[in-house]
Amino acid sequence: MEISFRKLPDNQHEILVRARKGPDVRLPAAPVGPAVPHDLVHAVVETALGIEDGFWGATARGATFEGFELVVPGRHRRSGMKVLRRGGDAVLAAELRVNWAYRVWRGLPTEGRGVGRPLLDAEALARTGPRLDAAAARWAAVPEGGELLWRWGADG
Repeated sequence: MEISFRKLPDNQHEILVRARKGPDVRLPAAPVGPAVPHDLVHAVVETALGIEDGFWGATARGATFEGFELVVPGRHRRSGMKVLRRGGDAVLAAELRVNWAYRVWRGLPTEGRGVGRPLLDAEALARTGPRLDAAAARWAAVPEGGELLWRWGADG
């Protein structure tokens, strides 16, 4: 599967997902965030931790999430929802681990009221931090209108 993160004006980006089980999909323009697109963080962390049943693994298997649009209109939405019903708990668990890795990487609080218990150990964080640094550098180097191409299962 190929994931194209296209950099748009006004700190926006859009995503095009091709070569997956199911039709090509896109996520329309959304804010990037403080450093990199949230879904790029998912690609990096899920790859670094070997998470195959998280957001991008489910997407590769044909899942469609809220906000996804079919590139070519068709009748594939139901099958994408079936993938999510079968693997939704794993996707949620991956979301929590990705958010924890991002929190640590950005230097946000990891202790205190409302933060919860650590979801990743030091070894896992040692794998995610440098890869997030590299992805942030790759994203920063993309010119407006350009794209960062991520090949699920090959990049990392």
